[in-house]
Amino acid sequence: MGFCPQCRSVESLDASRSGPGPNGNVSRLLSEVSLSDQARRPTDVAEFDRVVGGGLVGGSVVLVGGEPGVGKSTLLLQLADGLAARESVLLASAEESAVQVALRSERLGLSSEGVHILSEGSVESLLSHADQLNPALLVVDSIQTVTTEDTDGNAGGLAQVRESAARFIEYAKRTGTAVILVGHVTKDGSIAGPKILEHMVDVVLYLEGEADGGLRVLRSLKNRYGSINQVGVFTMGEKGLDEVPDPSGILVSSHRPGASGTVLFPVVEGRRPMLCEVQALVVPSSLPQPRRSVKGFDAARLHQLLAVLERHAGVALGKMDVHVNVVGGIRLRDPAVDLPVALAIVSSVADQPLPLTVAWGEVGLTGEIRRAPHGKRRRAEADRFDPELLIRPGTGGVGTLVEALGAAGMPASRPSRQ
Repeated sequence: MGFCPQCRSVESLDASRSGPGPNGNVSRLLSEVSLSDQARRPTDVAEFDRVVGGGLVGGSVVLVGGEPGVGKSTLLLQLADGLAARESVLLASAEESAVQVALRSERLGLSSEGVHILSEGSVESLLSHADQLNPALLVVDSIQTVTTEDTDGNAGGLAQVRESAARFIEYAKRTGTAVILVGHVTKDGSIAGPKILEHMVDVVLYLEGEADGGLRVLRSLKNRYGSINQVGVFTMGEKGLDEVPDPSGILVSSHRPGASGTVLFPVVEGRRPMLCEVQALVVPSSLPQPRRSVKGFDAARLHQLLAVLERHAGVALGKMDVHVNVVGGIRLRDPAVDLPVALAIVSSVADQPLPLTVAWGEVGLTGEIRRAPHGKRRRAEADRFDPELLIRPGTGGVGTLVEALGAAGMPASRPSRQ
């Protein structure tokens, strides 16, 4: 102001900084830091514990994202119900009323006796109630629907999401309570809100799968307390998400060895090998621009494989509709799926079943097959499922795609120079 509003004297106001002063903390040896307050709390959901590294760490903040309807709220309600048998749990839902959550709990057959529910969108009210209850776990569903009084803007805005998350993180570190934040996703599949949100939290999990399919995969994108090389597999049933300790048995349970256009692929998700089935259907097209339909596989990678097949293996696909599907609704990011996709396409073109049942290998633009990592794990998983399967790794004596097709009995030949 420049002057005192009471006595009107000039330059009588001094600026001072308000806030916490020195807290008296001193440095200490890392080996002397006690880990007793950061003990893990195992839940009754073993697949969830596998992904986070053995259980929830006290004072940690976990961000769970996923498409609408994939089962985020269902999974966390089951997790809260299992943990509530030993410790108190607070479920804060700003999207649903207490009656809606109770109806879901009844449909899933959960007792939920130790789960406290609070339908509130104010961060201050949630934290005040949490301070009184002192729960072992606080679940906020979702971070995009709560607001704090300290920041302007509507719920879901960048500033509101950032400041609300900061308040929950401060509460978790101060009290030692594990906090799980549910995050919405954008149309491109990334978690909505500022990217700094993923940097602020300790663990970032992503639940993926087709909304109308049965299989769900829980991935760890970030974990300050453990490895990210683990995945959890669930199936959606009438009683919620059921754990799948043996995914290979479900993914290939309906595999038809005598059918054309199908190949088994041992995918390695993190450190976990799973057998899945890759199917292809190639039919003549009546359209000027043939269809390229892909499900569970990168569409750009399919176009690349089609070009390699036509250039280096002489398989003409320019007037064919090509459909590729990964059975079970899982999404493959493993580059070793190139060889199974190529073999399935050629098998469908020739309408000839493959004696080659399991394959893996990355296909390059020059037609070479490159070695894929985790070969021993892939072979062991195929042997565990059926020791009689014919295994053909990417570079186990097969150097090019043409040689691989010949070894599989496929009628492929090199194109003429014309």
